[in-house]
Amino acid sequence: MPANAAPPQSSRPAPASPLHAAVADDFLAVNRTIMDQLASRIPLVETIGQYIIESGGKRLRPLLVLLAARSLGYQGNRHITLATLVEFMHTSTLLHDDVVDESHMRRGKATANDAWGNAPSVLVGDFLYSRSFQMMVEVGSMRIMDVLSRATCTIAEGEVQQLTNVGNPDTDEAAYFETIQGKTAMLFEAASHSGAILADASPDQEAALQHYGRYLGLAFQLIDDLLDYQGDAEAMGKNVGDDLAEGKPTLPLIQAMAAGTPAQRKLVREAIRKGGLDHLDEVLTIVRDTGALDYTRARAEEMADKALVQLNALPESPFRDSMAQLARLAVDRQT
Repeated sequence: MPANAAPPQSSRPAPASPLHAAVADDFLAVNRTIMDQLASRIPLVETIGQYIIESGGKRLRPLLVLLAARSLGYQGNRHITLATLVEFMHTSTLLHDDVVDESHMRRGKATANDAWGNAPSVLVGDFLYSRSFQMMVEVGSMRIMDVLSRATCTIAEGEVQQLTNVGNPDTDEAAYFETIQGKTAMLFEAASHSGAILADASPDQEAALQHYGRYLGLAFQLIDDLLDYQGDAEAMGKNVGDDLAEGKPTLPLIQAMAAGTPAQRKLVREAIRKGGLDHLDEVLTIVRDTGALDYTRARAEEMADKALVQLNALPESPFRDSMAQLARLAVDRQT
């Protein structure tokens, strides 16, 4: 598609879910700020930015900022700016990831790189990253800037580590967890941690919210990797087996190799090395029969339980209740 062309379809942000009820007004303010901050003198920046921002994501990371700050009684308005910039950081990684992965579909829509090409997608991702750092300055907290700038480095390292693991059937569970801690859980952690800092949390509460975000992010990624082998393609907005097609050794495959017969292990190793979907049906059978899917879900439930424990450090409130609900959603969802 030419760089100045319109997207194949337009969309509006999905309505807030019950998870957002405790911070409904804040969430609306974040949505308004997102659209305001997308303003650019370059029309294509706004077009691609709006396309990816409005593509129906749950906006969990900005939600974590809002809930963390409000759970500790924060009464200012800088949490709106903070939540918005966290969403921009996340969106920029999506744009870059889709280029790296050569993805054609996300959330049931054409990816930005599929619609406009790789170069515009990467450059708009750079714009969103840059805008997020402008907004960090507006928040005015050196501690928050430290947390988020460190997070961006960790996320980039996690993405590179995932790339080096592609096609490597010798990737073990420890390396897998290190990767998803960097590429996914880190931004969850930074979101809840920075919200706590903004609210002047006590050291114990700050640590609790930091760890809550970390465990929540791990749970979400584990279920994402599980759904790649047993999810519903239409509900997920992507194809079952995408990770296998890319040669990604996620936990279902790692555990299938650990628990399977020599023949099963050999087939999975070959599928990871080769990539593609030639062995998809056989691999789906193996991950089910070896208990690898049940194992992956159990690890996700373990992470969600650890996240819930962290909430004991917070006072009772609707915000804490929403965070508990979010931890349960992490393992109960189908998309």
